[in-house]
Amino acid sequence: MRLLLAPRLRRRFRGGSTPHTPHAPLRSALKLAYDDHGSGPAVVLLHGGGSGRATWSGFAGLLRYRRIIVPDLRGHGDSPRAGEYPLSGFADDVVELLDHLALDEVALVGHSLGAFTAALVAQRQPARVTRLVLEDPPAPPGSFSRARLVLSGLALRGRAFDPRALRSAVTQLRQPQPDWWAGLRRITAPTLVLSGGSRSHISPARLAELAAAIPECRLVTVPVGHRIHSTAPAAFSAEVLPFLCPDPVSGSDVPDENRSEGSPP
Repeated sequence: MRLLLAPRLRRRFRGGSTPHTPHAPLRSALKLAYDDHGSGPAVVLLHGGGSGRATWSGFAGLLRYRRIIVPDLRGHGDSPRAGEYPLSGFADDVVELLDHLALDEVALVGHSLGAFTAALVAQRQPARVTRLVLEDPPAPPGSFSRARLVLSGLALRGRAFDPRALRSAVTQLRQPQPDWWAGLRRITAPTLVLSGGSRSHISPARLAELAAAIPECRLVTVPVGHRIHSTAPAAFSAEVLPFLCPDPVSGSDVPDENRSEGSPP
């Protein structure tokens, strides 16, 4: 049986146009909800656990001359709830969405669980990912099982998500994931890792190890905690926009006041 994606909500991003709402078949048993607007090279924005696609509305409005795809991950927002939530399943859904949209090349930006998912997609299909941004990713243990992964700093009350999705993700991310670590060397896209510093529950030392494992990677610390893109949107944009759009001719409209020292022009 061929199933359809749930209709996307009509939501206007700041600085963008209202996305249209087609229906699309997926091979999986889920129906991801997503927003799709703009034109140009594609950028896919993946939210964290317990969040939703609306978290990217401010940043998406700054991405000019780009096609912006923003899904709700399984168990979140307007996407359906699932019987189980293996970490690989989140990546399966993203790959199927890219297949449906016939996107051979995309830039991936992910926060937290979305960052883990983005890294997994980039490991599986390195030729497909042109740029990779990992915002405070929950890097799991490599070969030992002692880990502390909590949800401090996340204001989850009132958000639309399946609590089982979050509990399942946290449980799995506490376990060793040696294959995920080994797969980091397969990532060929230029990569930017953003750490929230000591105010985040994600270990900065672990993120330094992660960045060192990816062949072409830069680590930047924005010491505001786990949710950099919403807690410090100007600092987040100052790092990420020039990275995603390094060529001013192709549309990197980054205001001068949002550029960090040493950022590309």
